[in-house]
Amino acid sequence: MFQLSKRVEYGLIALRHMAASSRGSIHTTKDIAVKYHLPYDLLAKIMQKLAKKRFIVSHQGTHGGYTLNCDPSAVTISLIIDAIEGTPSVKIIQCEAQTPENCIIHSTCTIKDPLVKLQDNINSVLAHLTVTQLI
Repeated sequence: MFQLSKRVEYGLIALRHMAASSRGSIHTTKDIAVKYHLPYDLLAKIMQKLAKKRFIVSHQGTHGGYTLNCDPSAVTISLIIDAIEGTPSVKIIQCEAQTPENCIIHSTCTIKDPLVKLQDNINSVLAHLTVTQLI
């Protein structure tokens, strides 16, 4: 089954939360984790990755947290996947995820061509769906 990783899901939840609030609002990792029942430590690592890629900005201090640093209508799901996972797409079949040599049935597989088309369609959706569209 095709699934986004929990890291990507949690990152999208956090970005959606931030995008749905007023511009410039500061959000703590703890508040987001508590509100959506997410594991704090994992969400903290995800927030650091999103800050490193400049989707959000970290503010230090007693009233610190994160603010959105991007236009959520211009940030696509594939950009978020890339920021968190290091790759802009999700692979649904082994010969696409790795190399054809790693797939023992690559030369005789009768479904890889249709699945590659499906893969292209999924990647297209991820490349066009924005954070704003999740609100």
